[in-house]
Amino acid sequence: MTGVGIPDTETALLALDIGASKVECAVVHGDATVGARERLLVKEHEGHLLESIVELIVRVRGAVSFNYLGVGCAGPMARNGELVSPLNIPSWRDFPLRSKLEDALGLTVFVDGDARALALAEGAYGGAREESSYASLVVSTGVGGAIVLNGRLLDGETGNAGHIGHLNVIPKGRLCACGSYGCLEAEASGRAIEDVTGRPAREADAATRTRCAELVGRAVGTLAAVLDFSHAYIAGSVALGFGDGFFETATKSAREVAMMHYSSHVEVRRSPLGSDGPLLGAALVGWRGEHS
Repeated sequence: MTGVGIPDTETALLALDIGASKVECAVVHGDATVGARERLLVKEHEGHLLESIVELIVRVRGAVSFNYLGVGCAGPMARNGELVSPLNIPSWRDFPLRSKLEDALGLTVFVDGDARALALAEGAYGGAREESSYASLVVSTGVGGAIVLNGRLLDGETGNAGHIGHLNVIPKGRLCACGSYGCLEAEASGRAIEDVTGRPAREADAATRTRCAELVGRAVGTLAAVLDFSHAYIAGSVALGFGDGFFETATKSAREVAMMHYSSHVEVRRSPLGSDGPLLGAALVGWRGEHS
């Protein structure tokens, strides 16, 4: 786990996940079950996204009293989510998400990166429950990630540690939304696949699927050699949609670059959290903030 205890089964937490294409809010219980939940699509609310999110939260929480809200949000962001700049939401640049939500809801709000939130859930409820060091990735519309070492989620200088999607995997490759070239996100995300092939990632041919898995594996293997972990857990519609072959190919690719004796057995595994993972993670962002 990641240094913060797991909520007891009777605890109910209010969680908000702001991802690359959708926003989802839910009541999450300490036993990892999800109660009331609703979602909205970002592209359908671009002109009034914050207002729509507040309305979504109010509907989900109903008459239940909560003291705080946990938020997992696409990044990058300033420490503690004081200012967020999700690459997929151009209108939010240095956007004061935390204070805006607190003012609108009258709740204490804790914000962290959505992929970092998922790493918390992976350690509390997922495949990494018995591990103290691991990588957690999301390969979906974009590519996000986080690193847990020695039982602690790595924060970094500004709270943005773990942006695995911005590891360079193709020198002088495709332009990434971050401004660099050849990032994993620019080469292997669902958005990148659609831009290159003209088809949604779910319709990708075998060669495209193999390339995606190989690049993800290359990034994981590089990190495993540097940071000394043995497992990476991957969620997201692209990775999961590509099936078992994705994980087999990614593991093979990771081991081809992680040649040090302590990393040569690195394994890329499917996250068992399913579609609830981001919300479980957002709930734990709130729990971590309240109990750290």
